[in-house]
Amino acid sequence: MGGDRSRRAELGAFLRAQRGRLRPADVGLPEDLRPGLRRTPGLRREEVAELAGLSLTWYTWLEQGRDIAASAQVVAALARALRLDSDQYRHLCRLAGLAAPEPDTAGTDGLLRLQRLVDAAVPNCASVYDARFDFVVWNSAYARLRHDPALLPEGRRNLLWIMFGDDVARSRLVRWEAAARAVLNQVRVAVGERPEDSRLAGLVAELAEKSPEFRRWWAEYPDRYFRPATIGVDHPEAGRVDLVMYQLRPVERPDLLMVLQVPATAADLRRVTALLGASPA
Repeated sequence: MGGDRSRRAELGAFLRAQRGRLRPADVGLPEDLRPGLRRTPGLRREEVAELAGLSLTWYTWLEQGRDIAASAQVVAALARALRLDSDQYRHLCRLAGLAAPEPDTAGTDGLLRLQRLVDAAVPNCASVYDARFDFVVWNSAYARLRHDPALLPEGRRNLLWIMFGDDVARSRLVRWEAAARAVLNQVRVAVGERPEDSRLAGLVAELAEKSPEFRRWWAEYPDRYFRPATIGVDHPEAGRVDLVMYQLRPVERPDLLMVLQVPATAADLRRVTALLGASPA
């Protein structure tokens, strides 16, 4: 309860600060004919309420931190009225207790930045997935030791498809079932958090039809979050390599997931390094 009160108070303070930085001319309103009579800097409450299509009373309660809920449509209208940029809009969503929209950093520059990140992790295996477990980027260590998503059609460059539908990738995992179940646990959590995601729902339906293990384990309703683990990879050239799993989220793209797989021992590191040294240029 105290947390909700604090969040509502922060919401009110944020709205007051944002209307305080704007002049009427900034939002297409005429300047005051007698400016000296405006008692507070920035826009008045009634001006923000009118621009956003809200009642003055309701907007006043929002600024006062009253226990009222703002819908996504109302928050979007306030963001437009207050001329918020994307970062401010995301912050407003969080203060209103809503899911923040995904940041718009998925263009070429964003992908190059992520690719540099995973490339810098070599000789550790590194890959980045989106919210549907589709591969976004991966490095040479991942492609060489685990599996290369580039060899798959674009629609199948997905961790679930590789785990349950790729015989080569499956054969390399020493304890495939434990690893597959761990991935399935996280997917079940993701589906619960994104019930409206048709792409994710379609992926689950396809895999349930293709894989009897997926179908059987999915019906058990697994729902565990990530837990630190070490997996074993039986590679035809490198031999047995143990990898310690880490999961991280980029601050600028919290909807993405970076998975880092670090050789567990000095001997494992030597095997991975030798394999990469033998890789074709």
